[in-house]
Amino acid sequence: MKLFVDTADLNEIETLASWGVLKGVTTNPSLLNQVEGDEISIYRRICELVDGPISAEVIVEGREQMVSEGRRLAAIHPNIVVKIPTSADGLAATAALAAEGIAVNMTLCFTAPQALLAASSGARYVSPFVGRYDDIGNNGIEALREVVEALWGFESEVEVLAASIRSPIHVVEAAKMGADIATIPPKVFRQMLEHPLTNVGLEKFNADAAARHARLGG
Repeated sequence: MKLFVDTADLNEIETLASWGVLKGVTTNPSLLNQVEGDEISIYRRICELVDGPISAEVIVEGREQMVSEGRRLAAIHPNIVVKIPTSADGLAATAALAAEGIAVNMTLCFTAPQALLAASSGARYVSPFVGRYDDIGNNGIEALREVVEALWGFESEVEVLAASIRSPIHVVEAAKMGADIATIPPKVFRQMLEHPLTNVGLEKFNADAAARHARLGG
């Protein structure tokens, strides 16, 4: 499973990219609203930092407007993937953009039937939301499993991108069930890395190495 980061924070992206684990980035209007700078400059810098799919979301309604906005975003950089919400107009816009060779990530997907429609419209990525589904008392991981199973063997090339990830457990469960991608907030990346036993072990190794060095006379 490929790991993407879900943020528009350039400092966070640069830090996580330096770990050598990032294969892509997803953004949305809410994440962009949290950072300073113009949209185009932010996207171009992200594309410099991470050589992989970079999702940029349309912020308009209506099929024609989505298509126009999608073309504008795709023209920013070859790695830009146009992010479109799951809706009737979104499906139509996705079909139009896909026909032009523009990759689309259909977002705000919550169910397997929605995912099947997205894939049928030509979406390159389908983004089931895990955490937001949990928030309303449903089982987001189980919903993700249904999406993965529904799209196994689908006739078009489509990848399941697990979104709205809230914990390392979400990431592991997404990997175990066969999701192609998980897009992960920076906070969760750090939670995945850190463990108290790792820290204790490192402290012990460093202390023993220092003691040996001192014993041998520096």
